[in-house]
Amino acid sequence: MNPQAKLIFAISLLLGTTITISSNHWVLAWTGLEINTLAILPLISKSHHPRAIEAATKYFLVQAAASTLVLFSSMTNAWHTGQWDITQLTNPFSCLILTTALAMKLGLVPFHFWFPEVLQGSPLLTGLLLSTAMKFPPITLLFLTSPSLDPTLLTTMALLSTALGGWMGLNQTQTRKILAFSSISHLGWMIMIISYDPKLALLNFYLYALMTATVFLSLNSMKALKLSTLMTSWTKTPALNAMLMLTLLSLAGLPPLTGFLPKWLIIQELTKQQMAPAATIISLLSLLSLFFYLRLAYCSTITLPPHTTNHMKQWHTHKPTNPMIAILTTLSLALLPISPLITPIV
Repeated sequence: MNPQAKLIFAISLLLGTTITISSNHWVLAWTGLEINTLAILPLISKSHHPRAIEAATKYFLVQAAASTLVLFSSMTNAWHTGQWDITQLTNPFSCLILTTALAMKLGLVPFHFWFPEVLQGSPLLTGLLLSTAMKFPPITLLFLTSPSLDPTLLTTMALLSTALGGWMGLNQTQTRKILAFSSISHLGWMIMIISYDPKLALLNFYLYALMTATVFLSLNSMKALKLSTLMTSWTKTPALNAMLMLTLLSLAGLPPLTGFLPKWLIIQELTKQQMAPAATIISLLSLLSLFFYLRLAYCSTITLPPHTTNHMKQWHTHKPTNPMIAILTTLSLALLPISPLITPIV
């Protein structure tokens, strides 16, 4: 793919996201979502591999169906209320359809089936966009309509997403699929709190995007697509592997790393909202995903497995690591000490 085409697609992604997050009218928000979908499709299928074409086709079909439901929801609401304003979503049927549409766009359970397959068929950098930037517009629409949505439905979907994201990631050996199920599990935490404290859900999304970007860029630098490749990459970039281990533990939500901050605040807020049972259940379910984070951390740092592998061991390279990885890694590990500054903003 030539640089001009990449520039056009990057600008289109930025434009689509900007239109959606800054619009008050449903048709404008829908237009931004469609621009985003059309801009990411060539990036998914640029390798011309059958797996990439399959991923692009699945992504297009699911996103087209979700966008149709968004338009149908907004038209139904406008038919009953005469309002096209995003924040004036009052019709219960429209709220239900919109929740379904945004769950499809985000990859929440039970509409998660497409996300691991699409991520597996995409390059790592495109997978990073799918896991972070492409989820920002639907999260923004959920943020704007959160007072109108049904908290019981969102809580149920959140618990199911956390459970299934942790459970399905246990037996995976492909790093992209593991990160896909990790994303589904983290979305459960965001959706759990969005009805009660939308700003906290956005903070959770920002920190998740920060840590996920660090992991994807590190894996892209190591060219590690499978656990067996990750096991032998310590000889190539030992310092980056050590930082990747800490970032994975941060993504798992272990103190005193950055990833502990959003989970701590969400559990605190759920307890204030008299939802201690839900907080307990989602905390216990996150232990499932902790298992495969520890597995990734083990593979990235505990040198070789006990059995021999078919992969050639790589030696040190003199290619410099991207400075952005160092900045993102620092933020992914060290933001918890400044949480007293972040908490008042939320």
